[in-house]
Amino acid sequence: MDKSTQKQRAKEYIREFYRNNRANFTLAVIAATLSSGMQVGIAYLLKELTDVSMSGDLGTLAGLVRTAVAFLLLTVGIWLLDRRFRHNFIRKAVEAYRNKAFDAITSKGIASFGKENTSSYISALTNDVNSIEANYLTANFTFLTLTLQAVASVGLMLWYSWPLTLTVMALGVLLIAASLPFGNRIAEQERKVSEKNAGFLSMVKDLLSGLGVIKSFQAQEEAAALYYDRNGKLEQTKCRRRKAAETVNIVSFIGSFTVQMGVFCYGAYLSIQGRITPGVVIAFVQMMNYIISPIQQLPGLLANRKAAVGLIEKMAVYGEDISSGANLEKLETVGDGIRFEHVDFAYAEGADALKDVSVRFEAGKSYAIVGGSGSGKSTLLNLIMGSCPGYRGSVTVGGKEISRLQPDSIFDVISVIQQNVFIFDDTIARNICMFREFDREQVDWAVNGAGLSGLMDEKGEEYVCGEGGACLSGGERQRIAIARSLLRNSPVLLVDEATSALDAETADSVTDSILNIQGLTRLVVTHRLDEKTLSRFDGIVVMKNGRITEQGTFQELMEQRRYFYSLYMVSREA
Repeated sequence: MDKSTQKQRAKEYIREFYRNNRANFTLAVIAATLSSGMQVGIAYLLKELTDVSMSGDLGTLAGLVRTAVAFLLLTVGIWLLDRRFRHNFIRKAVEAYRNKAFDAITSKGIASFGKENTSSYISALTNDVNSIEANYLTANFTFLTLTLQAVASVGLMLWYSWPLTLTVMALGVLLIAASLPFGNRIAEQERKVSEKNAGFLSMVKDLLSGLGVIKSFQAQEEAAALYYDRNGKLEQTKCRRRKAAETVNIVSFIGSFTVQMGVFCYGAYLSIQGRITPGVVIAFVQMMNYIISPIQQLPGLLANRKAAVGLIEKMAVYGEDISSGANLEKLETVGDGIRFEHVDFAYAEGADALKDVSVRFEAGKSYAIVGGSGSGKSTLLNLIMGSCPGYRGSVTVGGKEISRLQPDSIFDVISVIQQNVFIFDDTIARNICMFREFDREQVDWAVNGAGLSGLMDEKGEEYVCGEGGACLSGGERQRIAIARSLLRNSPVLLVDEATSALDAETADSVTDSILNIQGLTRLVVTHRLDEKTLSRFDGIVVMKNGRITEQGTFQELMEQRRYFYSLYMVSREA
């Protein structure tokens, strides 16, 4: 994605902040404007109180006290309105932005999604959103309030004394010029923190997911050393960001102190000469806070805002679907089946995963795909799912080329059961239905077809499966996957080593459940070479080194006494 497109996409995300949220935004801006005016009004009250104290007019003093009480009550009311509408706006804006970001990520094609690190997405939806909320949304209102207070203060200052006002403005411009160069450093450090956060999350996810493997190899110390190293580097980067922010604050403080003392001394001089009253000097001192505060904060606010926009642009890149294209067709039926014609595919240049593969899978029939590890079995299924763009040759489903199909429409026709079934930490029923609503009869049919009736009777459909299905056996998790596929009622079912982690009895039972389903086109990748089971398939496709070496029924392949025969005999001896 080029820079101009990236910025244009980022604007789409920014527009989400205001979609169905303009009323809150408008009222928050009005409240912030009124609140800023009331803050500057404090300087006016102080000036009047100071001058009346020197004149000794008690009647005027009593009137000013009443005015101050009314002023306080009005200020509190405006502040309450500002708080309500501003927080409502930020809440809805963050919610809408995060929803759009999630929709963009989850709508990407499998080919696009599979090439990227999910930890980057997690960081973008958590750490980056928090930064955008603080440094863009909240900072926008801070910027608005500071600007309005400064403008109102300059107006009141001009009314009181234009020479003193010009002195304030000249010194303020010099202070801003001295602070701005440090802003880019903050934006760069913010970007680096975001990148380090994403890498740290990825490492933590890997360590926790592979904790069993780490312990089995007694590699806890090495894993801890990796964690300590990445954690240290992350904190070093965050420390550099804090130091950059502190540098801006220090420069702003030195400059603001110089400005404040200069203005106060000049104001005292004018007061001694009788050109302004002491009350005006006090008012200027009060209003200097509204001039100095923006000078101190604006460089940092602008730098942080720039960094936040950079995070939004990064999200726009994450949301791009590299597998999408124009004029893609929609897959509606499996037609006469699935065909491969002279297909070559390589995950990396010079390392072919498939070589000149030609095969036809007829609709409504069941096929077993067998072969040694790395022979290309899973790659064959991945091409059918559209997960591997860039192949040569032709892969068609229902007569339509897979590379020209809308990614989502592929999964309207094809269901997949993989070795590692994803189970949510939720009830059995919600895992089967994937949080959607189905008729009771449909659910019961899917449960019976998947052989889950016993589990449902024993534990009940409200039984919580645990994280990753920890409270279920491997066979139960696979049967839930089968029930999901049946419930979707898709005409093609792909099964990728779904029984490899199961014991022989459970594996046979799960395979029987798959083969008993009528009317489906079933492609089952399996390493189990059992005569009873394989004889039930309409065809067996044998793969070796990315090529199809044999095709036929179990009996035909055994009679040929070639590669499949050798595999089968070795498996029996094992």
